[in-house]
Amino acid sequence: MKPKLPLLTPGALRNKAGILKLQMILVFLIMVCGKAWALNADEFDGLKCGADVPKFLVGKRSPNKRVGDVEQRHKDLGLKDLGGTEISDRLFLTSWRICGNEYEVLLNTKTGLIRDVLPFPAHSATSPQYVGACQAGGKQVRDVVAVLNNSAGQNARDKKAAKTMLKATAAWTIDQTKEKFVKHSVENLTCPLDGISSIDGGP
Repeated sequence: MKPKLPLLTPGALRNKAGILKLQMILVFLIMVCGKAWALNADEFDGLKCGADVPKFLVGKRSPNKRVGDVEQRHKDLGLKDLGGTEISDRLFLTSWRICGNEYEVLLNTKTGLIRDVLPFPAHSATSPQYVGACQAGGKQVRDVVAVLNNSAGQNARDKKAAKTMLKATAAWTIDQTKEKFVKHSVENLTCPLDGISSIDGGP
């Protein structure tokens, strides 16, 4: 003879229904909170000072957020957007200061993915940063990111001196096909004064 299943009283049924309702509410709240976190996330989430910054950032998605909000969110990194340059209709170059060091971040604007990150040397008015086209052996070299020698103190905001060529002391090119930085020889590589960054005295 099969044992009889216990009958649930109305009170027990109400309790069971209440527990089920509570479980559904918790699942809903988890989904909402998870979605809110995902919408608020950015490429710097989880990054710590001392980490391998290029390795951490490459492949991350960069959401279109207000720069000030991103900087405020990551004050622990000393995060600072130093400006950017459009390389093509799908590539954008941004300079970020992260944990006291500067990095050039190459972003594919079509996919929103960070394609490459370059730790960039210290630069100044006498050793300015440059982005643009240069010359080497009489030939144009496009999409150059470099540090130039301006020890002579040429004024980049003087239109008469704008096309003065400065020798590069460190240089990379941007391979638009592979979307990567490529180290470039500085032998005979010179770049015009008017292309240096504004932070280093450029126009």
